[in-house]
This record gives sequence, structure tokens and C-alpha cells, in this order.
Amino acid sequence: MNYTILLHLRQELMLAALIFLLLFIKLGKERSNESILNFINIGLLVNLGAGFCCHETGELFNGMFNTNTIIVFEKNLLNLAALIISMQSYAWLKNNDNMIEFYLLTFTSLLGMFFMISSGNLLMFYLGLEMSTIPLAAAANFDLTKRKSSEAAMKLILSSAFSSGILLLGISFLYGTTGTLNFSIITAHINGNPLQLFAFILLVTGFAFKISAVPFHLWTADVYEGSPVAVTSFLSVISKAAVLFTLVNILYKVFTPLAHTWYLILVVLAAATILIGNLFALRQDNFKRFLAFSSIAQVGFILIGISSSSQAGTASLIYFVLIYIFSNLAAFGVVSVVSALTGKEKISDFKGFYKTNPMLSWVLTIALFSLAGVPPTAGFFGKLFLMMAGAAKGNYGIIIFAALNMVISFYYYLSVVKAIFMDENPHPIQKIAVPTVSKIAMYLCVIGIIATGLLSMVYDYIHSISFGL
Repeated sequence: MNYTILLHLRQELMLAALIFLLLFIKLGKERSNESILNFINIGLLVNLGAGFCCHETGELFNGMFNTNTIIVFEKNLLNLAALIISMQSYAWLKNNDNMIEFYLLTFTSLLGMFFMISSGNLLMFYLGLEMSTIPLAAAANFDLTKRKSSEAAMKLILSSAFSSGILLLGISFLYGTTGTLNFSIITAHINGNPLQLFAFILLVTGFAFKISAVPFHLWTADVYEGSPVAVTSFLSVISKAAVLFTLVNILYKVFTPLAHTWYLILVVLAAATILIGNLFALRQDNFKRFLAFSSIAQVGFILIGISSSSQAGTASLIYFVLIYIFSNLAAFGVVSVVSALTGKEKISDFKGFYKTNPMLSWVLTIALFSLAGVPPTAGFFGKLFLMMAGAAKGNYGIIIFAALNMVISFYYYLSVVKAIFMDENPHPIQKIAVPTVSKIAMYLCVIGIIATGLLSMVYDYIHSISFGL
């Protein structure tokens, strides 16, 4: 028997098996949410472990599905993020009657992202994209009793449908001018004619919607605010990372002949995204909206790194995504626990938070320092490597612009830290009993923020395998 297909698809098959097991559990005898949560977390841990063994490079289905060391590593990052989100949401999920449905939606979306990252064909890419997007719209509406949750789902499905339509139109034009959907064959037919340039612009526009790049970011804050914190975390970290991985794959593999064109587009998008994300983050009081605009600004820095079209660009992207997983999920983890147990999500509610919850305050502070890029946290090194990769093109203007904008980000990140430690609040958030599982996830994030910044071997390993993208 040929086991190659099982090795290539091991992460997808294990995730699909987990989905079917959850369906059987839902239809079978009623079990406690806590036991199911423990089973799910163990399943995600096993799938994460499977990604670190039996590395195989190859393709399936006539090149529609590809895998190699760097692709498997990217999937491991998404799996790690899913595990952390699951653990951090323990307090919310254990009392939720529709807990299994939440995992069915998010795991189906994650499975679509796995196929999207491994795609070697535009059709496979589009199917994976839709498979990852539609369940998230339903997950955004998970709080059925809240009007904002329904609004978030509506805005997400409409913006996703619009961006997917633009992508599909671009794919159609590209197929019409090249006669193929295969990535490796398309490159040989790219000659830069006007229709191909138009198709490329449509594709980039569709991607810009998915990653919330300015000016295609308007849906982000409303969807983040209206969705449950666990879904917001998933959208902010896992969904965005998967699309960025795929964007790099397509730019570096398919559109190499148009590298000069897409470099200029990425630089303009990066500048606008960093500036608008920072300026709007200054005005936010809701924590989820604050982190939404923060994530928009972070995308701008990522686009600078991607613009280098080099191995350093790939490595800096993956390294930054790893840091972003730990940093953003540490912040969302605190917000998730506080929201689940007190219902408070405003930054002003966190005034004097340190007096009653010192552990959560330090976790949130370290996360915000990392997102701001304060040394010696990993976020500083992540942004440094992104800008070094971008500087390889010799465009120092965008590097200086990004560095100046980091000063703006320092202000709004540190203003939250000031509220936590220094501002007075006659009615601070009461002492919160953090579930052990959630506490472990937060400690994991803090350790990750510190370790990935101080241990140079992390970036060295990512750089060594990134040539295979």
C-alpha cells in the first residue's frame, strides 16, 4: 500500500477525523462540556505533534496539493494558535450549550486554510478560501442573543462575498490569458499585458480585503467587536496568517515576472495601512476594536517584509506571524477571560486592573509591549527583521515612515498600560478566578513572547527552511 498520500495529508486527515468525532459526540449520549473540551485540546495537541514528524515533500492530485517543510511548519503555527485559543476560551465554552458547534465551524474553517496554504492550483486555492471563510461568518454570529453579533456576521459575509467575487473575476481573467490554473505553468505565460495586469490587481484587491489592508479594512473593527472574543481571536490571528502565507506563495511563485509592479503596490498599501491603523487605534475604547486597528497596523509592517520578494522576506513573515500568535493571543486571552466572567470589554474598565488582577495585568502588558515592538520582547525583533527585509530593495523612505509610525503605536499601547497600572478606578474589575487551562495558555504565550525574541535559533531555523516555499 502506498502511504505517501497519508503522509502528505496527515494534518488534514487528522483534523477531518476530529470533525467527524465531534459530530458523533453531538449525536450520541450527552457528555459534559469539560470532558469534551479536554478531548478537543488533546486532539489539537496530537495534530500539532504530527506536524513535526515524517516531513515529506511532494504533490498530490496532479499538482493541486503541495507540501514541503515550510508549508507543514505554517500549518503547525495555525494549529498552535487554534490550541491556544481553545485553551483560553475554556471559561466561555464550558458553559456554552453550543460548544461543539463552535468547534465544528472553526475546525472546518481551519481545514480550508490548510488546503489553501498547500494549493498549487488557483481552483484549489479558491475552494480552500471559501471553505475557510463561510464557517467563520456563522461563527461570528455565535452569540445569537446579541444584535451586534448578527451585524458582525452580516458584514463579514457581505465583505467576504464581495472580495471573493473580485478574486474569482481576477482568476477568470488570468485563466483566459494563460490557459491554465496551475501555479507553475502560469508563470511561464505571464508577459505583463494589460489584461494580466488587471487580473493581478483584482487578485491583490481580494487578498487586501482578507488581510484588512487599507482601504479595504472597513469591515474589520465592526466584525471584531460584534463577534465572540474566541472568534475575534481566530479572525485576527489564524485567518489572517493563512491568507498572508498564501499571498506570499502566489506572489513569489506565480507573479515573479511582475515583481516590480507588485512591489510598488505593496509599498503603497503598507504605508496607508500602517498610518490609518495607528490613527484609528488612538481613538478606541472597546478592547476588541482597539486590537482590530492594531492588527491592521501590524499588516502594514508585514507587507513591507513581503515586498522584498526574497528568502529573508519569507522568513521574516513566518517569524513575525509566530510572534504575533503569542502576542495577540496573550492580549485576547486576558480580554476573553474578563469578558466571559464579567462581560466587560472596554479599555476604561481596565483602569486599576493591576490592583485586583496582577497576573492578568502582567500578561496583558507584556503582550502590548511585544505588539508595540518594545525591546527585548519578540515583537521588536519581528518588526526589525521585517524592515530589514524590506530595506533590501533600497527604499529607505518606507522604512523611515514605518519607524516613525512605531512612535505613534507606542503612545496608544502604553496608554493602555498606564490605565492598567496607574489610573484610579473606584470600581475596578473584581478578582478573577482564571481556569487552570486558560492560565497555562497565557503562560505559554508569555514564554513564547520572550523566548522567540531572545533565542536566535528560532529565526535561524525558519530562515533555513524558508527557501522551500
